[in-house]
Amino acid sequence: MPPRTSVPPHRRLPLLVTSDGDLLDDLLRLAAAGGVEVELAADPAAARTRWLPAPLVLVGADQAQPCLRARLPQRPRMVLVGRSGEPDPGFQVAELIGAEHVAVLPAAEPWLVDRFAECGPEGADRGVARITAVLGGRGGAGASILAGGLAVTAARARLRTLLVDADPLGGGLDLVLGWEQLEGLRWPALTDADGRVDAPALVRALPSRGDLVVLSWDRGDLLALPAQAMAATVDAARRGRDFVVVDLPRQLDDAAVTALQAADHVFVVVPAELRATAAAARVVAAAAPHCAAMSVIVRGPAPGRLGAAEVARALGLPLAGTLRPEPALVRGLERGEAPAAHGRGPLAALCQRIVADLTGTPAADAA
Repeated sequence: MPPRTSVPPHRRLPLLVTSDGDLLDDLLRLAAAGGVEVELAADPAAARTRWLPAPLVLVGADQAQPCLRARLPQRPRMVLVGRSGEPDPGFQVAELIGAEHVAVLPAAEPWLVDRFAECGPEGADRGVARITAVLGGRGGAGASILAGGLAVTAARARLRTLLVDADPLGGGLDLVLGWEQLEGLRWPALTDADGRVDAPALVRALPSRGDLVVLSWDRGDLLALPAQAMAATVDAARRGRDFVVVDLPRQLDDAAVTALQAADHVFVVVPAELRATAAAARVVAAAAPHCAAMSVIVRGPAPGRLGAAEVARALGLPLAGTLRPEPALVRGLERGEAPAAHGRGPLAALCQRIVADLTGTPAADAA
């Protein structure tokens, strides 16, 4: 029996950001009336890793200025909340931190109960994509190939899929699919995005085939990718796709951290070698504070007979799977064939299982 990805079924919970005990008591009461559990953060530092994944964020007036100073990324469905008789949080501050609404209690209580109810079991995951990130434990580990294989497999399972290339130095993920000749926007045309991106418009503008859409780098001048552009893209993808795969760089910039924070699960690809495991330990240490869940995929061969379980144990991560050498896959990539496109071989089998685990799609349907 191959190892599972250890991704428990879950739904994202609303996030409350406040250290005001009285306001927190009110918000917890309203959340209970809306039939939903919540996550709590006393300040922006505690909220950062849950900021983007949460379906709804309520920021107390006491934390408005701290959130502004923390430069948390813009996101939709954020509400600035205050209480009557206290200093008005104000629309100017709300605009500065990117809040869509200002709610003053007790007048706004019925409205907030409705917002909480929208995040309950009946509505929390409706139309929301699962976001997966892939990270190489060392250079040349095969993370981009796994990312491409996951995206291709999800699209073959009839999931509306977006593959995001978050590595400016990776040479362009469109090359992994053999899509370099397809017309459509690449990252340089989107680096100025800093707000809400229209999901259908984004999908129409990008290179696509069937249910698979790709946002890649080109081979032009090297540009920095702002975190705001990644946040806007992830938000659009979460609203407009079923499954999102992000191929991350090993050197985590602000945009990569933003993607990590939004991901439901992160897979670290590590060759079965001692030095690769040591390098991966540094990568895991840098990425883990930003991840909701992380596991390792070990790629053979193992020249020193280092076992996959030993690699996972050394990294302190669950083992999500292994990959055997696949010479035909390498030859196919050189000919412009997308990884896992035929649904056969070790990579395709692993990708089918991961997609099934993450989405609840039966493995047979993902084949």
